[in-house]
Amino acid sequence: MTAIRLLLVDDDPLVRAGLSFMLGGADDIEIVGEAADGTEVEALVDRTRPDVVLMDIRMPAVDGLTATERLRAREDAPQVVVLTTFHADEQVLHALRVGAAGFVLKDTPPAEIIAAVRRVAAGDPVLSPAVTRQLMRHAAGTGPDTRRIRARDRIAVLNDREREVAVAVGRGLANAEIATGLFMSVATVKTHVSRILAKLGLNNRVQIALLAHDAGLLEEEREEH
Repeated sequence: MTAIRLLLVDDDPLVRAGLSFMLGGADDIEIVGEAADGTEVEALVDRTRPDVVLMDIRMPAVDGLTATERLRAREDAPQVVVLTTFHADEQVLHALRVGAAGFVLKDTPPAEIIAAVRRVAAGDPVLSPAVTRQLMRHAAGTGPDTRRIRARDRIAVLNDREREVAVAVGRGLANAEIATGLFMSVATVKTHVSRILAKLGLNNRVQIALLAHDAGLLEEEREEH
């Protein structure tokens, strides 16, 4: 099995050392580099070619939000997991909107951080349904009214089946759960997700979830049920 190549980015050397010790002990994870600031990230990514970047948000020169946005704009971008000390902060939402695949708290148990890295490397977001709902509630009170209008305009390009899948992704469901709920195969769900990403110009499932929420699709589904 090929090891997951992981880059650690945090301005605290003690945090980096702890993460390196903890994550480096996993048989399927290889620490390929460490950075103390966002200014170092792109050059390190070019040199080390990580699959996943574990990214601190708050750093002195170039913060994790800017570094994440720059990375996710690149071709063959690595997946990014945001490392933070707080829940449902506007900065976390910003990171997710620009392409982070999820976030973990710095006080998360080691086994869960390792599991998060594995999930993201496999293409799954690190957002449980409970965390997704919490973020969505937070987002509901932070965006301008024009956000819903813009989101609805973008969602309009989806056909009915793609829209159903987008809503399911927005609820935080995994592919197997979506397949069961919508009576289709997991392969068909994956195809729909890929088409949604392409049509909407998004790069991961988290962004689908946020856009579905912004457009009010999750509220409409609750009202129908």
